[in-house]
Amino acid sequence: MRAFAPLTGVLLAAALSSAQVLVDFQVAEPPPVPNSGQQCTMKILERTFGNSYGDPEIVDYTPPTDCGAVGSWAAVTLNFTVTSNGTQYDRLGILTFQNTEIWRTSTPEPTEHGIIWTYTKDVTRYIPLFDKPGTFILELDNIVTSTDNGEYATTLDATFYASSGEYPTAGQANMIVPISTMKNNTGNEASVPSAFSLNVTLPQNTVEIYAELYASGNGAEEFWYFNTADEYLEYLPPGAANGGGPFREVRLLVDGQVAGVAFPYAVIFTGGINPAVWRPITSYGALDLPTYFLDLTPFAPVFADGLPHNVTLDVASAETNHTLNQNWYVSGLLQVVTDPSGKRTTGSITTYDAQPYAITETTASIGGADVNVTVKAQRSLKIESTIVSGSGTTNKVVFQQSMDFANTQYYLDNANVQNVAQISSGSVSSTHNGVSVLTDNFNYPLYINFSTLFSNDTENIYYTTFDHSYNRQLVPAPFILGSDISERQQTAGFLTIFETGGTANGTSDNTFSYVDTKGNTYARDVNAAYNVITYDKQSGSLAPTSLPTYPSASIAHSIPGVRLPGGQGSV
Repeated sequence: MRAFAPLTGVLLAAALSSAQVLVDFQVAEPPPVPNSGQQCTMKILERTFGNSYGDPEIVDYTPPTDCGAVGSWAAVTLNFTVTSNGTQYDRLGILTFQNTEIWRTSTPEPTEHGIIWTYTKDVTRYIPLFDKPGTFILELDNIVTSTDNGEYATTLDATFYASSGEYPTAGQANMIVPISTMKNNTGNEASVPSAFSLNVTLPQNTVEIYAELYASGNGAEEFWYFNTADEYLEYLPPGAANGGGPFREVRLLVDGQVAGVAFPYAVIFTGGINPAVWRPITSYGALDLPTYFLDLTPFAPVFADGLPHNVTLDVASAETNHTLNQNWYVSGLLQVVTDPSGKRTTGSITTYDAQPYAITETTASIGGADVNVTVKAQRSLKIESTIVSGSGTTNKVVFQQSMDFANTQYYLDNANVQNVAQISSGSVSSTHNGVSVLTDNFNYPLYINFSTLFSNDTENIYYTTFDHSYNRQLVPAPFILGSDISERQQTAGFLTIFETGGTANGTSDNTFSYVDTKGNTYARDVNAAYNVITYDKQSGSLAPTSLPTYPSASIAHSIPGVRLPGGQGSV
């Protein structure tokens, strides 16, 4: 059985001079759940992941019956609380339910005196999975050795909020269909390349289909935004970068036709490049990786024949033959709406304007000790369909995508200075009879400076800065709550590597705002330096009434080893 490679090669050991447990967190909105009425909490699982390589936690689930009729809930949340101490890599976590991935997360790296984090995720959109008995699988592959001795003690609880006149039953699809490996003894994500495909059969009375995609880079693809176009690798010092270029698009195909794509957000895991800057505030998405939404309703007449249809997930680059390194983990699901008549849906795709791959361009300027490489990509797609339900209702569907990508890598002074300037942006929309049902307007700027200040055979000193934003207006489906999120994280820190370890420190400034389609609001400005929170202000209707407390700081953190971006390996 396969286990995840460490997300990064940085291990942070000794930590707080005060010997207090470090409270890690990702800046995010509290779930917008009812603040009154009946709620029921049940423990899903409790497990300490020590030597858990290839040994996931598998538990049975039965829906609760003490919070109203099963499936009638106003909201459902999952609370994941983890503690760890010692030295350990960050690990990827995959939570699968009913053979459907519903949460992708990762672990902060522990300290000698211990860490704890809690994240509460809104899983209301998955109520069609929660309203029937099934199986949870939590895959968190960890390896414990005499030096990497950290274990992850986890608890997962589910809370169900009863519906009422004030808080009605949440909108939901009639069924959720997984795009997964369908395994019952491990997580259900697939590793690509090569492409992952399976046959999917939907009910003949299907009238709407909304896809959700999970995707993240691993191994030589973890720092995909640092990967250099193959044709210019020879101009860089040996081992300065991985090839494959920095552009990635996640594609979903139906019977070999592109049905929609996603330009992924660059999640930086907690050991990424300089782990000290991600303590105690992780990078955005590290504890709850973003997902991507598409309207597959134009293909409803295709699926309505009741026969199996091939659904494919892959990740493509701007390189020749669109190849990339190993590997990405992908999965997905389909939220399916059916017509109450039970009769077969008819109709056809009337417009199909989608190229197999994005239009890309790669250029470079090379002079002296400097190499600058720019990769640009543009993607447009338009699919129209006329759909007639068994009840006789006609739906004219227009699904469109327009997205842009640009990444410039600056390798200066023989790659002693490595800068990345990247931005992904785009607009995804779908209308049904002229009414908007899906919107995804996004803008993901990313700027990284990774500079070598000093280097010899026994010591390397680096300076790092990150300026990372997640701006997204999203309505995933007409029955799923929409949101407008703006988040910016700016960090800086030093990293010193010796033959037998090293030290690191960092600062982090974070600005976050959230508003949803029900009018809930939340904002947070929070800063940290050397493991201590130096400023924290929360506001909005979802803000807590009191702020958490945090431990005091240490100046630097010991690190026994580090793996850097690209092909630079361990130092």
